[in-house]
Amino acid sequence: MRKTLLVTLLSLLFSGCMVGPDYVRPPVDAPAAWRLSEQDVRDLANTAWWEQFADPVLNDLVTEALRENKDLMIASARVDEFAGNYGFVRSGLFPQVGAGYEVSRQRNSAVPGAVDPVTYNSYSAVLNASWEIDIWGRIRRQTEAANAQLLASEEGRNGVILSLVGSVAGAYINLRNLDRQLEIARATAKSRGESYELFKLRFEGGVISLLELSQNKSQYEEALASIPPLEKAIAQQENGLSVLLGRNPGPIARGKDIDQLTLPAIPAGLPSELLERRPDLRRAEQNLIAANALIGAAKAAYYPTISLTGLFGYVSPSLNSLFNSQSKVWQYGAPISMPIFTAGAIAGQVQAAEAVQQQALFGYQKAIQEAFREVNDSLVSQDRTREQLLAQRRQVDALKVYASTARLRYDNGYTSFIEVLDAERSLFNVQLQYTQTHQVQLQAMINLYLAMGGGWQVATPR
Repeated sequence: MRKTLLVTLLSLLFSGCMVGPDYVRPPVDAPAAWRLSEQDVRDLANTAWWEQFADPVLNDLVTEALRENKDLMIASARVDEFAGNYGFVRSGLFPQVGAGYEVSRQRNSAVPGAVDPVTYNSYSAVLNASWEIDIWGRIRRQTEAANAQLLASEEGRNGVILSLVGSVAGAYINLRNLDRQLEIARATAKSRGESYELFKLRFEGGVISLLELSQNKSQYEEALASIPPLEKAIAQQENGLSVLLGRNPGPIARGKDIDQLTLPAIPAGLPSELLERRPDLRRAEQNLIAANALIGAAKAAYYPTISLTGLFGYVSPSLNSLFNSQSKVWQYGAPISMPIFTAGAIAGQVQAAEAVQQQALFGYQKAIQEAFREVNDSLVSQDRTREQLLAQRRQVDALKVYASTARLRYDNGYTSFIEVLDAERSLFNVQLQYTQTHQVQLQAMINLYLAMGGGWQVATPR
């Protein structure tokens, strides 16, 4: 009879009977192609894309950030937390065995008619075991959910890596952009300062009027006034980048000028590949898998819970006779419990689990739509910014001719200094705008890599 009961229970356990829905990836309405298609692109999967900027200093900064950044350390510790939780939940699938040893001395009150109270010792050494037979899959569903949560935490860590590398690259490029603007401002201030000194001599000689001298001085002071804000922005950018690197605020090493950075190639890929490449989408799907599994765990509460329990050991009033055959004790059983009336408690838990699953589903679908939007936005941005940069380059060249011609006309008495002032101010402003647009173009390429899921896999210290 006992063997028949055990065989029946084991048959039910391994028959694969689990309540609740099995996970099926929801259909995705993915566009057939991106709004902009790029010609002659190469797939950059499994490559460190930031190395394409060809700046060794940037490569070193990314390596340092992956080793020292505190947010990444937090994310790694979170993975360890969920790994521990998975091991804890999974342990419920296996028998739990424990041991105990107890020594006690007890005195009872005197029995009527007896002279003295009764005092005696007790010694015991036992092994006990219990095992819940997971017939309905409650523990297996919980284990499935814990495993999905572990994978989601790992994808969360990958997302931190993706964001961190993008932030370091973007911060460094912006720093080089500010450096270039400061170079332009200082060179312009130097040139205008030399011009102002010359104008003072000409004014003292009666060659020019006070109006022309004042106009020249205004132009010189304008260039000087642009320098402190840039120096402040550079210091603040260095401080922000230092924190990303896991350092205290301080100076940052420089490599290539922003004009010398190589523009990375555009990563290839189809919209449907985002589901496999972007860590945030993989994380959202794992959260959906976990929520789906917990529906089954909640529904399993409707069904009986069956366990196997056992105890074997020795109990004796004397330590010398503890392990004698006469002191042997044992016990086994198969307790069964099931709910009869819970006033809607189980139904409420199931309803809550189903609602959580719906939230995860809608969150997953929304994340996919946002991913498609980010890729298309980044493609449009880098394409249009490239056209803007070319136009501004031509504008800079034209204004250089305009400024030199205006200066020549003024020196020969054909025009007023106002024309020179307008030409040089326009050139200064457009030179700054060109540098800013160059930074925007490089940042747009970084954003495209982030939107495409990086196109790379990288190992970081654990």
